Amino acid sequence: MHPIPYVFFKDQCRPAFERYGQTFGAPPEFMNFADMPDETRAQMPNMPTDAVMHGAVRIGEGWLYGSDDPSGETPAMNGVNIHVELDDEAETRRVWDALSEGADIRMPLEPTFWAPLFGTMTDRFGVRWMIAQKPDQPA
Repeated sequence: MHPIPYVFFKDQCRPAFERYGQTFGAPPEFMNFADMPDETRAQMPNMPTDAVMHGAVRIGEGWLYGSDDPSGETPAMNGVNIHVELDDEAETRRVWDALSEGADIRMPLEPTFWAPLFGTMTDRFGVRWMIAQKPDQPA
């Protein structure tokens, strides 16, 4: 069993997951509200048919799931971060640079006592990230 974070967006799931797919090298998968059976979709008359009902993107050996909530009633993502550890400095910096474009940097990517590089941000889609380089393992 593996926990899978599920994040909600007002109307930015598709561009967010496309960006994450580019960043982590895995194409995102989408199911739109238009893909729902007619009788189910009829219960949501104000839902845009191109809104994402379910999105998925692979990150390493795990997944990130998401959905649009066009009502805008989903509260901001507070108290939860998506933490990603990368194998080396070059990959850590590449991922940081890709995700930090337009982001609110809470802690710059820098060496810490627990990791060679670590930083935190809220990306331009409102998702909070913790990006780290894996500590060197003793031989």
